[in-house]
Amino acid sequence: MGGMGGGALFTRTPATLVLRDVGVASDESLETLTPFVPPSVPDPDAILLEAKVSSPEIPNADVLLHADCNEMEVMCEISSYTPTGSQESSDPAYFMVSLNVEGVEFSTTLILQTLTVKKDQSTLIQSKFGLPLSQSGTLLTEVIFLVFSHIKSMSAPLRGDVLLNCGFKQQEIPIAQEVGIEWRLQHRGKGRKVLDMKTRLDDAEGSTVVHAERRGTSMDVTQVVAEGNASVTLTKLKVLDEGTYICTVSVGLFHAQQVIQLHVIQPPEVTLSEQKLVLKPNSRQTLSCHCTKYYPLDAKIEWSTLSPTDTEPTVPLDQGSLSSHRQHGDGTYTLSSHLTVPPNISPGTKITCSVSHLALDTPLSVSVVVESPERIPGNHVWLLFVVSLCILKEIVLGRARFHFLAEN
Repeated sequence: MGGMGGGALFTRTPATLVLRDVGVASDESLETLTPFVPPSVPDPDAILLEAKVSSPEIPNADVLLHADCNEMEVMCEISSYTPTGSQESSDPAYFMVSLNVEGVEFSTTLILQTLTVKKDQSTLIQSKFGLPLSQSGTLLTEVIFLVFSHIKSMSAPLRGDVLLNCGFKQQEIPIAQEVGIEWRLQHRGKGRKVLDMKTRLDDAEGSTVVHAERRGTSMDVTQVVAEGNASVTLTKLKVLDEGTYICTVSVGLFHAQQVIQLHVIQPPEVTLSEQKLVLKPNSRQTLSCHCTKYYPLDAKIEWSTLSPTDTEPTVPLDQGSLSSHRQHGDGTYTLSSHLTVPPNISPGTKITCSVSHLALDTPLSVSVVVESPERIPGNHVWLLFVVSLCILKEIVLGRARFHFLAEN
């Protein structure tokens, strides 16, 4: 647990978050779940936050019930939170909770508000926050606002479209509130705004303002108001669109964020320099494998051979020479590998170039089969000889005629 605000130093303290009223599947037995058992003797130094999560409901919260059994790590960070325009000493108190589960697409940020606890002489006060504890030794809270995403990281093709998911929920509030949504992109230490929008939950006419900094960026305002859907669509992706996207949702006095990693990918095109490879006795030939127009940078080129007498391909020790990476105007890369083909290689041998890349599920391969040197058949040799004689005869006769005309 960390502290926020007031310029105070950031400190970490162990804390426990207890979620009540988490929904379970209709066919699931509660006997399979391990309930939270509060300490027999409440400890005022311990930080135990107890939160009711049924309203608003945390999407996919049932993942938390089985995280330990599935050996998934739950990452939880709790910080003191000060709503916009309020004082730190305000009553009630607020906390911000960030929840992530390793290995699944579960990520949410909660704003908790403390509940009123009736004090009497036996009421214990939590030593760090000065807040009254419940009889079980917990700080009673409820979820009043949350921002979530169904994705934490995703890949999308270059020049394709992508939907970045972000949503929010809050307690039912009778007054109409203004909603502000901002999407920002952070990449390699630089940040820029992608889109911002302001509207009102009462959907007042003319109250919505949307400003897209990136061309080809859009958001459905009707879904923002009706469903709390703050997702954004990006079209015609470029390499420059890759990075960390931050979705910030502000409703009234509260705001929270979600972070999504977007990776732009483009599979390579793989070609060989020769579609036909004929052996040249006593001469070495070079076969080139061109891996073009791919992103991101890392690509692996591997050569293998399969002779007519082998059943499995062989990876030669000589893997050829690599060219330097060449980057194109659209940010994609090209790489070539040049293999020297020995003159003593067996005809019928298949030479294969295989390329591995992040955008490929399996390596992409292209092959060529070594052919024997072309030989001229015997009857073709006689034909060439006859043709040569005819040509020679024509030349001789032509010269004789020339001399005859010259003498006359």
